[in-house]
Amino acid sequence: MVAMLLEDLLTDAGHRVVLAETLARPLVLVQEEEIDAGILDVTLGREDSFPLADALRGRNIPFLFASGHRREETPARFAAVTMLRKPYDMATLRGALAQLLTS
Repeated sequence: MVAMLLEDLLTDAGHRVVLAETLARPLVLVQEEEIDAGILDVTLGREDSFPLADALRGRNIPFLFASGHRREETPARFAAVTMLRKPYDMATLRGALAQLLTS
């Protein structure tokens, strides 16, 4: 449900949204598509999104985590990445996304 709200918010703001419940599809898209930014949940099904975060970083694509996980549960290499803790409100998300897209 949160993903659907997020998709609606981003689509209404003029962004093209790609949702993924597993890691395989977005890993391919990162290599093939023009991507402005990523909003990642730490958990994608039974996998974590850290390989995707690494791929985004490798292409210099800004991203943030929007997750119920605590900061301590993410690898140290992502210490500087914005972490929005669930439940977050849409105003906070909008602000974080605006900052991400201007950085």
